[in-house]
Amino acid sequence: MGTSRQQILPRGQDVPLIAADVGGTHARVGLIGAGADRNGRFSISHYRKYACADFPSLAAIIGEFRQSVAQVPVDRVALAIAGYVVDDAVVNVNLPWAVSISGLRAALGVRDLAIVNDFEAVAHAIGHVDMADTTLLSGPSIAPQGPVLVVGPGTGLGAAVRIPHGDHPLILATEAGQATLAPNTDFEIDVLRELRRRGSRVLIEHVLSGTGLMNLHAAIRALHGAAAMPMTPAQISAAALAGSDPLALETVEVFCGWFGGVLGDLALLYGAQGGIYLAGGVLPQIRDLLMRSTFVERFLDKGAMREALARTPVRLVDHAQLGVIGAASWYFARDSDPSARALTR
Repeated sequence: MGTSRQQILPRGQDVPLIAADVGGTHARVGLIGAGADRNGRFSISHYRKYACADFPSLAAIIGEFRQSVAQVPVDRVALAIAGYVVDDAVVNVNLPWAVSISGLRAALGVRDLAIVNDFEAVAHAIGHVDMADTTLLSGPSIAPQGPVLVVGPGTGLGAAVRIPHGDHPLILATEAGQATLAPNTDFEIDVLRELRRRGSRVLIEHVLSGTGLMNLHAAIRALHGAAAMPMTPAQISAAALAGSDPLALETVEVFCGWFGGVLGDLALLYGAQGGIYLAGGVLPQIRDLLMRSTFVERFLDKGAMREALARTPVRLVDHAQLGVIGAASWYFARDSDPSARALTR
């Protein structure tokens, strides 16, 4: 599948590149056209989305894309990948296979392999987002100057902070999804107690993610004395939107409210006066329910800080190629931008 979208690229960067956004469920891969036009823009000439579970390794996905799509030799790969690097391994419990950096480089036979945290890449891509590709959920349409928070519930929950700093914003990758989840209502306390039966520590992403939506649905069914009914995030979302399953609808409503409360906490923690962008695979599926839910009410419900949060724009980004754009933008900027830090090369 092709695309005509173009993004800013520093002049002089004349390289073919495979850029990929790798999450726990899907890998999105794009071929970045060699060369830039006179306005310094690059294009994603080909784009494909792969189900990670259908492939034995990440190298197999990149190899299939390179063999079936790329019509020219490509020996540079930029990966935006969920998790963080420890020695030679990418650490993330949501990935379906282990990722060895040296093994991946050897399997692909590429000259340059660069890896960046997936939400660090999304934070780079936010600078290229057209407001027409977003939906304003809360706050003013024009954001004040200040740090920007990017949060996305996908298979797990990712978050990064984009801090204004001259021509090169500073990007702070975080592991906010690994923080302990805090409840704020009696029912959320009951849900947390139910989830603690499965493990002593309940993380934010154990509820506020695609996997978390399944955990939440199971806990709510148990609290209502209903029989277990395993459902995928897509099935839960579809049943809630259709109104065909009251417990699926309750699950999504609790998810949206809890997400709003946690997002308000993160906004205060990171001082995100410059706005908040919501990405990730879960939210676009439940967009209509999100907009009708208590999400905004819970986001603002922070006592004396309510007025500050009311001045913070919160936007939902509906752009499937955001991670690929971010990986490519980060890759091309890394040599001239000290904040574009590589996890490995």
